[in-house]
Amino acid sequence: MKNLLLASVALLVLAHGAQAAAQELKIGFVSTERVFREAVPAVEAMKRLEEEFKPREDEIKKINEEARAIQLQLEKESMTMSASERRKSESELGRLSRERQRLEREFREELNLRKNEELAAVLQRANKVIQAIAEKEKYDLILQEAVYRSPRLDITDKVIEALSEK
Repeated sequence: MKNLLLASVALLVLAHGAQAAAQELKIGFVSTERVFREAVPAVEAMKRLEEEFKPREDEIKKINEEARAIQLQLEKESMTMSASERRKSESELGRLSRERQRLEREFREELNLRKNEELAAVLQRANKVIQAIAEKEKYDLILQEAVYRSPRLDITDKVIEALSEK
């Protein structure tokens, strides 16, 4: 009786193992970083951001140039300037420095906010494409972040190509 029970359990385990092997998982991986760097919608979004923020970047450069010119003038002519001219130039240099710092801080904050908005939209589109690929090619699981992944699991190129077509 005991041998019959062990044989039955062994048969069940073998049958279950064979069934599990027949139903092997199909897993894929997508590098979100590559999608953000290489996909056409992401590249276009970054170009739009460059164009949108170019005037503000130019304004910061102009202030830097003004401050540099005043600094050079102070270095060259500080000995021959009157005390009031020197104080006026130093005051202007301080004002420009504070203005530049404020503009740079606002620029970075707003650029990061807009960049996150644009990348979120790209990620939303990418997720739809990933879902479509998963359904079409019968994937059981697709990961976007992993500590390690085998290159044979990487379907990033398919996602980038599909995003480029839309």
